[in-house]
Amino acid sequence: MQKASSWLLASVLGVSATTSQAATLEERMAAFEARASAAEKRAAAAEQQTQALARELQQIKLATPPVVAAVATPTVDARLAKLEASQQSTEKQGNGAHLTDGFSFKGYARSGLLINDGLGGGRGGPYTTPAGSVGGAVGRLGNEDDTYMRIDLSKELYAQNGTRSKFTVSIADGVESSNDWTAEESNLNVRQVFTELDHLAAFKGNSMFENSTLWAGKRFDRDNFDIHWLDSDVVYLAGTGGGIYDIQMTKDWRSNYSLIGRNYGDFSEGGVNADVESYILTSNQFFDGGQWQWMFNAIGSKKNDFGTRSNEAGLTPADSGLHSMVANHQKTFFGREGFFKTALLYGQGLGAEVKNVGSDGELIDDARALRLAVYGETPLAPNWRIGPSLLAEQSKDRYVKGDDYRWMTLNVRLANEINSNFEMAYEMSWQTMQLDPKGYLQRNAVDGDFWKFTVAPTFKPDLGDLLTRPELRLFASVMNWSSDLDRYSTTDSFGKSDFNAGGTWQYGIQMETWF
Repeated sequence: MQKASSWLLASVLGVSATTSQAATLEERMAAFEARASAAEKRAAAAEQQTQALARELQQIKLATPPVVAAVATPTVDARLAKLEASQQSTEKQGNGAHLTDGFSFKGYARSGLLINDGLGGGRGGPYTTPAGSVGGAVGRLGNEDDTYMRIDLSKELYAQNGTRSKFTVSIADGVESSNDWTAEESNLNVRQVFTELDHLAAFKGNSMFENSTLWAGKRFDRDNFDIHWLDSDVVYLAGTGGGIYDIQMTKDWRSNYSLIGRNYGDFSEGGVNADVESYILTSNQFFDGGQWQWMFNAIGSKKNDFGTRSNEAGLTPADSGLHSMVANHQKTFFGREGFFKTALLYGQGLGAEVKNVGSDGELIDDARALRLAVYGETPLAPNWRIGPSLLAEQSKDRYVKGDDYRWMTLNVRLANEINSNFEMAYEMSWQTMQLDPKGYLQRNAVDGDFWKFTVAPTFKPDLGDLLTRPELRLFASVMNWSSDLDRYSTTDSFGKSDFNAGGTWQYGIQMETWF
């Protein structure tokens, strides 16, 4: 019987019916049956998890009215969303999950050509003025000559208990060359690499931590925000460390906490080597649905003034600092369509760099800084939108006792919709400054103004928002400034033979996108 069976199987497969071949086929059949059995077990486990999640989902839905809904509707909604997402993920696993499941790809990029009125390479950038040396940004439209890109790659996974993990890596590069091959000039860098955990099973049923997110690694803080048309963050917290987001203190109060490390470099003086680290302990509080924000940072860097180094002015830098910000985030523009944000920032010591928190190790202990940021966007008239912004700062005793930096930027971005894919964009900027660096980095005291006006015919896939991207632009910019500003520094752009007071025109083409 066994020989007959082997002969029949060999006949069907078109091979010789030898005993060794039959044995090989039987082994393959046995392996196949084992794999099929294992797959059935995985599918059964996934089905059991799906049914358990479905029961839990139903229980929450039944429990919601009226008591739960009245007390913690946002928490219940978030829990429902988590369970539904987890259920979908489990169902995918039961049907054979793919590597791309839970994968996301986000990015930002800009690239353009800047030409001056003598057909040479243009000069510029959002921080091109003397005030830019201490954070004084001006309008960026028609004022950028670089290629910059950042890509964010993320992968999400769900554990069987519903906990979600998310790994993110960000890669960025920036060059000013117009060449296609710029490896020697590249600044390619891994800007972020971190992991988050949320929907933790261990926090289930705990109203304070149930919707919290744990994270660790190298990253930008999730709640940084910026004035895009100035290319200036309002506040920028970044480094390597860990923290927790979204502790629900009360219905209208949530909290974030983190500890982040930064590095001021390796220094050697008098035979003493110092790897100067700084640490930023952050408390970020949000009230009234996130409308109000209070951020507080305590900064410490004990080796920064232990005789191991001095700043560029030869003074002992600070070893600690404080930084605080109060911000208001409006979802309308004074009752109109759009948005409006206001932020007041203060810092002392190492906290006197109020935008890039804890990033400047040159600041001395007496450094003080106060900054105001106001900006928004709204329709101005049919087919017109406007984005006004104001950014101003005064800082004293930053790097040298008695130094004084004062500047203010007013900027307006306008867009006039012509048809469904074309608009005319305009930008007007004015910056005034009084800078007295007291000889720091051989810089001179100056007092003057800068202004810029740009016209940019723009193509985009959809209109209706100043922040819709991608955009493809042509542009022409004219800018001028007080002659006194040309002597601020020999290392900046102002005062060069092809870039001095009296007015200059620049032209170009640029793309900008994010998704």
